[in-house]
Amino acid sequence: MGDLLGVAVLGAGHMGADHVRRLDRVVSGARVAAVADPDTGRAERAAAGLDGVTVHADAVAALDAPGVEAVLVASPGPAHEEAVLAAFERGLPVLCEKPMVPDSAGALRVVDAEARLGRRLAQIGFMRRYDAEYRRLKYLLDGGGLGRPLMLHCTHRNVSSPAHFTSEMLINSSVSHEIDAARWLLGQELTAVTVLRPASSAGAPEGLADPQFVLFETERGVLVDVEVFVNCGFGYQVRCEAVCEAGSARIGDGHSMLVTTRGSAAEEVPQDYLVRFADAYDREVQAWVDATRRGRVSGPSVWDGYAASVVAEAGVRSLRTGARTSVELAERPALYAEADA
Repeated sequence: MGDLLGVAVLGAGHMGADHVRRLDRVVSGARVAAVADPDTGRAERAAAGLDGVTVHADAVAALDAPGVEAVLVASPGPAHEEAVLAAFERGLPVLCEKPMVPDSAGALRVVDAEARLGRRLAQIGFMRRYDAEYRRLKYLLDGGGLGRPLMLHCTHRNVSSPAHFTSEMLINSSVSHEIDAARWLLGQELTAVTVLRPASSAGAPEGLADPQFVLFETERGVLVDVEVFVNCGFGYQVRCEAVCEAGSARIGDGHSMLVTTRGSAAEEVPQDYLVRFADAYDREVQAWVDATRRGRVSGPSVWDGYAASVVAEAGVRSLRTGARTSVELAERPALYAEADA
């Protein structure tokens, strides 16, 4: 491995282009060696001004480009399985954005492939684990000072949804973050999910069930509710409140600027997840680069990616049927027996 970790970034859309910028300008110890996107013009724009970067239409071809030592997968979810498995075949460490693989069968194939290697190569991009507020809440819950957790109340709002967004994507794209955050904060698996559909907002595109109310149950009796509203119209808001036997703690309120002028005061509301979680993404990618340069893998594992896919699929079934739906996980391989950071 050279002085700088050579990274191939797969996908040059909103997320991928931001990761190219992050690797070039923010993260230390790494450089962008290749960028791949079926839209090569978009890949070229993302790589503009960077020295020694090759541009590719094919993601797998980028893995074999000169200087590539690791892979950051930021392409659309359906393309993740092929890219991650190709990286495994080449022994390349991977940071894969969520969802790791949208369907649980494909996600389990990734788990099985890495388990056969007998070592971890992949970290999954659940960046909330790197957010300062979420980490403080995790530390507080693990310390036991508030007693046993009883409930988590979560809010997930977006200004608007992309044109291709479906009702199912509110769960398997948006709420997938809450799925992982709940598993991580509580140290418990989610065992059942119920999705309720209030009247859709007038601001939601025709046919989109937005907002939704999602209720998860855990293996030790904690209830986790999520209000997901992806066309709220006014800002990007993520909150989480843990209610425990001896107290409660809420995060998500204290990160905005308060502007006071004559006769009024106004608080900024972030308009984008890349604004609200900018620091978390920076910490996540820096941690991945640092661990990779030491020959290690840390953070959310492919098992976490698989578990999120299974829970999300159960949620989609509940959305369609209106019924409480159980979550059935495969047997967890020994490789993932230890709790992830």
